Amino acid sequence: MITLKLPLTDEEFMRLASENEEWRFESTKDGELVIMPPTGGNTGRRNSKIITQLELWNSASNLGETFDSSTMFVLPNGARRSPDAAWIKRNRWNTLTLEQQDKFPPLCPDFVIELCSPADNIEDLQQKMQEYLENGALLGWLIDPKTRRVEVYRSGRSKEILESPTTLSGEDVLPGFILDLQSIY
Repeated sequence: MITLKLPLTDEEFMRLASENEEWRFESTKDGELVIMPPTGGNTGRRNSKIITQLELWNSASNLGETFDSSTMFVLPNGARRSPDAAWIKRNRWNTLTLEQQDKFPPLCPDFVIELCSPADNIEDLQQKMQEYLENGALLGWLIDPKTRRVEVYRSGRSKEILESPTTLSGEDVLPGFILDLQSIY
């Protein structure tokens, strides 16, 4: 991961990302550009399994909208972030204009997942999870398949560390959602 101090407008950021599709970009609240390599095969496979489970639940519940790792959100603090999986309550999504929905939605998802890949720094991911909470996320999971450790982040509570859980509950944020981790490890 490379970080550069370079303030960009949303339009410049979108142009940079579209002209360099082989890279993933984010920016911090201070405008630092974060350049990440594409994921490897196992991380992509795992992330696909996560997003599939989340979308199947969402299609059945019809409670919100599901987003993959390509979706960029502009958080209230100004950071541009792309969680590996995200979900937003339908009523919050519907408050956005069509133009806001088409560009980088200016809000923090209600639920986020970050999947630790071999190229990731766990401390950076932990800081991102805290940033999501500080910007309005209600629930978040940081999943490290290598160690089989999951950090659960909840609004207004201390993080919880789970060792080798086989499932995770969406609790009251995603009622009835259970993520099966056996295919993720």
